[in-house]
Amino acid sequence: MLEIGTKAPDFALPDQDGVMHTLSEYVGKKVILYFYPKDNTSGCTKQACGFSERYPQFLEKDAVVLGVSKDSVASHKRFQEKYQLTFTLLSDTELSAIKAYDVWQEKKNYGKVSMGVVRTTYLIDEEGIIIKAFGKVKAADNPAQMLEELA
Repeated sequence: MLEIGTKAPDFALPDQDGVMHTLSEYVGKKVILYFYPKDNTSGCTKQACGFSERYPQFLEKDAVVLGVSKDSVASHKRFQEKYQLTFTLLSDTELSAIKAYDVWQEKKNYGKVSMGVVRTTYLIDEEGIIIKAFGKVKAADNPAQMLEELA
């Protein structure tokens, strides 16, 4: 996980509509950048729906929410449409941002070891500095937790 107080790495990733986004385009706003393992899985769906339900409150606090996984643009589009998600999902099939933010790690599942995305959320300030970092996030609780962090 990246250290609090460090400059957040910039990235250029396509969203669910294929439109490119960079972190630097959000200078002047707080950014909740969350990394999740996979579209349409139970934890990831709870987390995404939680952020979506609260998205107007994030906007009121001049913050944007960006969700990142290694799923394709097409997968993100289906996920967004299925749950009417109101925020931006970014596709990182090359793992460039996932690795830059140090969330591609060894995971153990039922004794089997594999590499994967560890659910992690960063709060980045208006100047692009990481001000909060949460690893091994509880999916269902994360959206409310991040709204509290902005208070």
